[in-house]
Amino acid sequence: MPRILSIDYGSKRTGLAVTDPQKIIATGLAGIHTKDLEKFLTDYFKKEEVETVIIGHPTNWDDTDTHATPLVQAFINRFKKLFPAMPIVKVDERYTSKLAVQSMVAGGMKKKDRQNKNLVDEIAATIMLQDYLNTIA
Repeated sequence: MPRILSIDYGSKRTGLAVTDPQKIIATGLAGIHTKDLEKFLTDYFKKEEVETVIIGHPTNWDDTDTHATPLVQAFINRFKKLFPAMPIVKVDERYTSKLAVQSMVAGGMKKKDRQNKNLVDEIAATIMLQDYLNTIA
């Protein structure tokens, strides 16, 4: 069964999460350097069936663009050229990084581990994906 992949795109690091085959639970997949993202996705799509990709769309409280919005949109444009058959859905990513750190604290993670930005991005992608799953259920 195909999965849904979540991308928390950033200029330096990108967090990735994926659903289980039944599309019930979101699980962190990886936190990687953004420069390696296109190769990672190409390899991943070769070995796993993905039906949809969601990507965090950065906006302010008043729904205006942030400084990161053009960067994310440029990635979406490249993604559509590389993977034209793959549906992509933009989702609200407000506060996902803050929620990721809070969940790390609540889970008793050590301060040194909470400073791992790749892990924060991976958890943020997982939060985005679980929120998305909750809206489509």
